[in-house]
Amino acid sequence: MPHAVVVLADGFEEVEAVAVIDLLRRAGVRVTMLGLDGFEVRGAHDVWVRADRLFGDFGEPFDALVLPGGGPGTARLAASEPLLKLVRSANGEGKLCAAICAAPTVFAKAGILDNKKAACYPGCEDKMAVAVLVEDAVAVDGNIITSRAAGTAIPFALEIISALMGEEVEESVRDAILY
Repeated sequence: MPHAVVVLADGFEEVEAVAVIDLLRRAGVRVTMLGLDGFEVRGAHDVWVRADRLFGDFGEPFDALVLPGGGPGTARLAASEPLLKLVRSANGEGKLCAAICAAPTVFAKAGILDNKKAACYPGCEDKMAVAVLVEDAVAVDGNIITSRAAGTAIPFALEIISALMGEEVEESVRDAILY
């Protein structure tokens, strides 16, 4: 069973985290929610989530790294040198790296989007380094999946499922949620 880690920082966009976590789990992906700074993580719209583990204590193998957006949460993720190091390492090992909304800017800061096709929240383009920006709901370039906003969370999650579990499982989840 593939293992995905979702890193949550205070100010994360709730839809982008919870919808993705839910759909990945429906698909049979093992998901570990990592709290960047604590177990209790407050979303951008005052929805609290309890992380499974603390980011700093986590050291297990995983297959996918997922970053939800949200302006304040993304700023906290981008300010974490240990997270930037993990992004670089995961990408270097060819692991799936997925980010949505403002969070692709964390990938840009880590230097993994150079000359890669990527989508991001409108207004974040200036922080996307030398990525090849697209306005698609979801952009895929090799092992990197990016998406634009809360409204694209479902297709973003389905693309991650397809990459980790295959098209048949992705279609099964898509059908089950009537998408």
